[in-house]
Amino acid sequence: MTGYLADLPADLLARATRIRLAAFDVDGTLTDGRLHYAEDGRETKVFHVHDGLGLKRLQANGIEVAIVTARISHAVTLRAEELGIAHVYQGQGDKRTCLGDLLDALNLQPEQAAFVGDDLPDLPAMGLAGLAVATANAHPWVVERAHWQTTRRGGEGAAREVSDLLLLAQDKADAERERWR
Repeated sequence: MTGYLADLPADLLARATRIRLAAFDVDGTLTDGRLHYAEDGRETKVFHVHDGLGLKRLQANGIEVAIVTARISHAVTLRAEELGIAHVYQGQGDKRTCLGDLLDALNLQPEQAAFVGDDLPDLPAMGLAGLAVATANAHPWVVERAHWQTTRRGGEGAAREVSDLLLLAQDKADAERERWR
């Protein structure tokens, strides 16, 4: 394959083939990491439509999607509802334990999970997951621990890139492309 997602390492593709759960941090991963506050103190977030479609396509292809974030935001709740994401965990100071509990609930093994993050609080969950992904804007220490780094930044298509990788590795990308012809 040439172009988009070409020349991926065999180890990365092998890891991605096993994934049945893709878990995502929010700030810096599904968003650009900036926090926006209105005059009345309400927090707003900006999500990328490409990421949303990627997450929906994962679900349509049998991969569970989860959101695991330390912050609590009504915007996250709304976006998750819009995308049909059932596994939404906000206020999670210990993302590793949260991911482990979710794996137990879904009867999955750690190697069947991907965790996508950008900063230090994501490292414990990334260490548990069989596929640890850092966004292009991730802190250097997170990049060091990741199996793969996206070329796109959080909130700018990074989650879509992960979704496309998983579909490609699981031989579902061609069917997805044909679906939209």
